[in-house]
Amino acid sequence: MNCKICKSKGKRTKAVIYIRHHRLALCEEHFISWFEKQTQRTIKTFRMFSKKDKVLVAVSGGKDSLSLWLALHRLGYETYGFHVSLGIEEWEFSRKSLEICQKFAERIGRPLMVFNLREEFGYSINEIAKGAGRKDVCSVCGTFKRYIMNKVCREKGFKVVATGHNLDDESALLLSNTIRWEIGYLGRQHPVLPESNGFARRVKPFCFFTEKETVSYAIVNGIEYMETGCPNAKEATSKLFKKALAMLEHEMPGTKLRFYKEFLKKGRPLFERELKEQLVLKECEVCGMPTTAPVCSVCRTLMKLKERC
Repeated sequence: MNCKICKSKGKRTKAVIYIRHHRLALCEEHFISWFEKQTQRTIKTFRMFSKKDKVLVAVSGGKDSLSLWLALHRLGYETYGFHVSLGIEEWEFSRKSLEICQKFAERIGRPLMVFNLREEFGYSINEIAKGAGRKDVCSVCGTFKRYIMNKVCREKGFKVVATGHNLDDESALLLSNTIRWEIGYLGRQHPVLPESNGFARRVKPFCFFTEKETVSYAIVNGIEYMETGCPNAKEATSKLFKKALAMLEHEMPGTKLRFYKEFLKKGRPLFERELKEQLVLKECEVCGMPTTAPVCSVCRTLMKLKERC
């Protein structure tokens, strides 16, 4: 199969990817160009940030986050990488993830900030979850990551955090929340979570790209990334929703994109109106971060852990 754009110019260049829902075959050069233009379009459409902003890019060492960092860097944004080292020893996951992020930061010549969970809190994420009597490590991990990112943004003056969530992630989350009728989550699911109450703005520039497209961008750009997923995500229910959507996508190309885009256009506004009045946040009595309770969730978890130990 030949590149559609090259063909229109009278050239015959082999395509490196075929995007079924767009009926678009592209060579390496035109795929990279298309991918970065689409990224810029999403940023502009949702007014995520501008060239004046310092953008903190959350990088895990995976294909999506590193691809995002590269794309934003090439588009001329002032980017800073941020990695949370979780202390996951299985498969040497955390050590390898950190090394990959450090190598990539050197490659593009941008600074990388690292938050070491064990050094800062005294425990790995698995020890925190186990010690606090929590079986859902992923949920605990998400809570701590959000807390840490907001804390760093507050201390370093960042107003926006960019994450590498792709269309597969967003459509699976949407399906999960719809099946459970999580009104609050459905009302808040959006490519941009606005800055408010001391929390940094969170944006998802890759929300319309499939996993196939982001991994292809990583490969053609020679990005070294963690090919194995997090050991703690073995039992993640999101995999079931992704599998279900993949089956639909195979039979009806474009299903995931239509599902998500139509939700943003027609569904989310309805759920957004159902949300209760914005919660009043106050400072945590222990760490000073915004919270609805006297003591925030992270501090309560750490206090419970210390009591048990």
